[in-house]
Amino acid sequence: MPMEMPKGLPFSVDTWTAASRRKRYHFLTHAHRDHLTGIASNSSYPIYATRFTKSLTLRHFPQLEDSLFVEIEVGKSVVIDDPDGTFSVTAFDANHCPGAAMFLFEGEFGSILHTGDCRLTTDCLQHLPIKYISKKGRETLCHLDYLFLDCTFGRCSLKFPSKQAAIQQVINCIWKHPHAPFVFLACDLLGQEEILVEISKTFGSKIFVDKTNNSDCFHSLFHVAPEVLSQDASSRFQVVGFPGLHERASEKFAQARAALQPEPLFIRPSAQWYAGNDWLDMTQKQKPSLVEAERDEFGVWHVCYSMHSSQEELEWALQLLQPKWVISTTPPCRAMELDYVKNHCFKTHLTPDDPLWRLFKVPPGKSTSLPPFTTKEVLKNGIVSTSAIEVSSTADCKQLELKDLKTDHLELKLNSSPPSRAQPVTLFGRARLGIQDPDIFNEKESACTKANEEEEIFSKQQIVVVEQTSSLQNIAVAMQRSSPWNDTAAKEVSSMIKDSIAELGIENSGDADGKRDMSWIGSSRTKSNAEPSIEKLEEADVKRDMSIIGSSKSLNASLRKLYRSMNVPVPRPLPSLIELMQTSKRVKICSDSSNKRMNYC
Repeated sequence: MPMEMPKGLPFSVDTWTAASRRKRYHFLTHAHRDHLTGIASNSSYPIYATRFTKSLTLRHFPQLEDSLFVEIEVGKSVVIDDPDGTFSVTAFDANHCPGAAMFLFEGEFGSILHTGDCRLTTDCLQHLPIKYISKKGRETLCHLDYLFLDCTFGRCSLKFPSKQAAIQQVINCIWKHPHAPFVFLACDLLGQEEILVEISKTFGSKIFVDKTNNSDCFHSLFHVAPEVLSQDASSRFQVVGFPGLHERASEKFAQARAALQPEPLFIRPSAQWYAGNDWLDMTQKQKPSLVEAERDEFGVWHVCYSMHSSQEELEWALQLLQPKWVISTTPPCRAMELDYVKNHCFKTHLTPDDPLWRLFKVPPGKSTSLPPFTTKEVLKNGIVSTSAIEVSSTADCKQLELKDLKTDHLELKLNSSPPSRAQPVTLFGRARLGIQDPDIFNEKESACTKANEEEEIFSKQQIVVVEQTSSLQNIAVAMQRSSPWNDTAAKEVSSMIKDSIAELGIENSGDADGKRDMSWIGSSRTKSNAEPSIEKLEEADVKRDMSIIGSSKSLNASLRKLYRSMNVPVPRPLPSLIELMQTSKRVKICSDSSNKRMNYC
């Protein structure tokens, strides 16, 4: 789909929308359907086109009036007296299809070459004004300010054969199949008439075109070369449409095999099949053949016949013309991938007399305060977002102010605000980039230091508890082995536990529990001969199980606060010494009762 022209220009090219209708002048490069979309509802006087393009357009859209069109001949110039300034328009052959033209505009806005759809070869470019193609040393005498370029095959790295060479490949393919009763040619597109003419001349046979099912091809061929048309449906050479070509070929092949007849010949002259399979040139050893016809899996023979320039031809044309700015007309942004555009059209400064300002109608003085910038794109979404320009600001760069620059139509997007120096503190932002903020990191460092100190104190307390607990366990085990216990031993153990608890700093609640448990231990020792009841044993088991669960209240308050600030659970404390003694007592009681039972037995 063609793109809108910038708002600063008084004309449109190949676009028929509400925006382009507001233009004062309209230009039509050729009569392909994709360039005529919307012309019936948004056309207005005058429309400049060649005579052949005009006649085809009126046939496609009979509701249009002939008075809308102004004929312009290839190689001729027209001077238009516009209120914003007189400018001239010259039409040149686009080497695309019958009636196709390129338009060269020259006026107050600069020099603009709009190629439409084209194939830029030496023969095509040699008709341009000598000042744009002649060089003095390595520089062109006069540079084009803007080149609106057809970049349909701008990514295709294949070297397309010339149109004449491709036509010869079609003829050679027919010669190699002399027994084919029918030759079906997928040449119904405007621009492929030359192939049919050469085939008719070579084999001395007319070509059948179905007037009912393929009326566009019939009328275009009727205007270009009516002598090659045939109304005989039994002719050997017949034109077929590309849609459904493979299905029709399979059907014809099956009919021929069933009738034990030679197979017909299907040929499609087009570059689309080669451009779509350009990956073969990179990933497979077998490269697509460009010097002879090649057959696909459906039995159709392909010849690389292109009406658009390849990447190599575009680069050559740009080196010859040396334009200042290049904009892709179709598809969008494709010109940015060309080497010439990368090396020569990424400007770092805009000068006051740069033609870009004339395109926007910006006064020359407004551009003097512009900071350095780099262009990033040439097109966006099919509209001339001609050069989405990013302003790269420095430390002393002032904010860009372009109040008079209207960009709603051309969409020249300027990122005028300088980037903020203070980057957000994120997990993958400041930490990843290694950027430090003294205030933040000092606060974090102090918090980490305090946490480390408290953790170190807590670790030391745990070590002491473990050591003391280990030693008391050893004492308890030793006393357990000595039987029977007496009051003196119980008092010694009680005194030792009290001293240990005082040294470890256990809270008052723990002391009270310790006294209660110690009194229980002492009383049990005095009644060592009495057998403990089952209820007391079960109560001891419950107390032991609860001691395993533990409570965080026995920890230091600062440690509890530290753990909670880190959003982690408070660790369970170690079992108390009293609980360890309860475990030892239970084992001893069980041992005494067992001895009594044994004695009783």
